Amino acid sequence: MPADPTLIESDHRHTLKHLRQWARDGVIFPMLTCYDATTAKWLYRGGVKVLLVGDTAAQFILGHDSTLPAKMPFMLEITRAVRRGAPNAIVMADMPFGSYQCGDDQALENASAFLGDGDADLVKMEVDASFAPLIKRMSHAGIPIVAHIGARPQTFRSFGTPIVSGRTKRVADILVDTAQTMIQSGAVALLVEAVPDEVARRIVEVAYQPGSKRPVPVIGCGAGPSCHGHVVVLQDLLGLSDHQPSFAPPLADLGKQLQAAAARWVDQVTAGQYLKDGGPYAMND
Repeated sequence: MPADPTLIESDHRHTLKHLRQWARDGVIFPMLTCYDATTAKWLYRGGVKVLLVGDTAAQFILGHDSTLPAKMPFMLEITRAVRRGAPNAIVMADMPFGSYQCGDDQALENASAFLGDGDADLVKMEVDASFAPLIKRMSHAGIPIVAHIGARPQTFRSFGTPIVSGRTKRVADILVDTAQTMIQSGAVALLVEAVPDEVARRIVEVAYQPGSKRPVPVIGCGAGPSCHGHVVVLQDLLGLSDHQPSFAPPLADLGKQLQAAAARWVDQVTAGQYLKDGGPYAMND
């Protein structure tokens, strides 16, 4: 039986080495988005060793209607927060929109900031084949890049709507070719979002040849069961989202629980029951 990733010694920092080990051993690893220290601490204690500081924070933390308003200072700050909360986790930081489409020199500086200032282990970028030269340059600079292919939320406005990618043979072939190009350019892992399982399987076959000493782990986000690991947005998993993605059925109903707790607090305060005995503090003699 392959080793359970939650049982690997947790008093040492997890790294890209562990992702490769899990892929090589056939261990399917769990991953969740995370945006703050407190949540990171509890997720790690629950066995989630891989945390994505996603630009989805623009939506779930700041209340925007897309990921686009996330900016570098904000993303760096929450990346540092997640690292403080889970110092031994593998922390993957999202390059926000505009931070790597701004010229290669600036992109390299921004990616480096996530490693140096944010203390991230990996840096994720939404890419197509045209980004291969930038991926290669970052790889040569020692920046471990996760290439995000398939559906790319930062480009949704170009289409007018979120899309599922790879439903036709032509697009599927493009995605597989893109995956291969990213690997050849130095990407250390792939994140594949919203593609049919048939496409994900082909990408996994391209990314990892059995017996390879340095497999390229493939992480799925709504990409079927074939990937080495899987990630969803934490708020979707906890039942905190008003619009539930079909690939992320909730495992809890914290939204309604939070609403109920707030209602009980309102009742307690408005009825004059809160601290009605005078409270825990008394004056000194």
